[in-house]
Amino acid sequence: MDDNRPVGIFDSGVGGLTIFSEITKLSPRESIIYFADQNNIPYSGKSERDLEKITSNIVRFLIKNKIKLIVIACNTATVYTIDYLRSKFKVPIIGVVPVVKTAARFTKSGRIGILSTAATSKSKYQKDLIKKFANGLIVNNIGTDELVSFIETGDLKSAVLNKKLRNILKEFQGIDVLALGCSHYPFLRDEIQKILGLEVLILDSGPAVARQVKRVLESNKMLSNKKSKTRFFTTGNPADFKRIVEKLINAKLDPVRYEFI
Repeated sequence: MDDNRPVGIFDSGVGGLTIFSEITKLSPRESIIYFADQNNIPYSGKSERDLEKITSNIVRFLIKNKIKLIVIACNTATVYTIDYLRSKFKVPIIGVVPVVKTAARFTKSGRIGILSTAATSKSKYQKDLIKKFANGLIVNNIGTDELVSFIETGDLKSAVLNKKLRNILKEFQGIDVLALGCSHYPFLRDEIQKILGLEVLILDSGPAVARQVKRVLESNKMLSNKKSKTRFFTTGNPADFKRIVEKLINAKLDPVRYEFI
């Protein structure tokens, strides 16, 4: 049976567009509602209880818009709220976490890096992933909250950003695989690759999330057979959001501002 309801994707800002791009590439017939909670960015630094309240409000909004599946396109929101949201709502929910298992599989030197937000790097969820899949490896688990603001303004190549990146990436000397543990960071992949060198393999979660979305839709007989439509919402400034998104993913869009009461 065909199911032409949209897939809901949410993030604190534009980072989830890296996940959005992979999903639309693999499942081009699926309609999307993308929700950017820019009024609450960054999620890193907020308490678990606050994140549960914020993300519950977003999920309710998406459910009101008749979505069939939700993707939490934010590592921080995933590691702190996915179990809570799954217990509270019946809709299928897919999260995004660093691809530690894949990084461990590809390393030849036995040294891998994970670059995420500070909150994600400190989370029990991520520490458990490392223990489960990278036991015996040397893991540089580094969290920083200094990069997201650059991406949110569309700055991917400035001298100031480059200097910040170089300082942060010094922590990854000797690794041969780097897992990007924040959905914003794939936008910086080219700059990171230039600094670390071509001998370092850089991985992100986007393709794995897109495959999981397709698997869940197939197994639940929820695949769409119609031409896709995309709607964008932001709790921030819609004109700024539109300008940055069109710069980042080359998409024409008409964002609708939605504010929580």
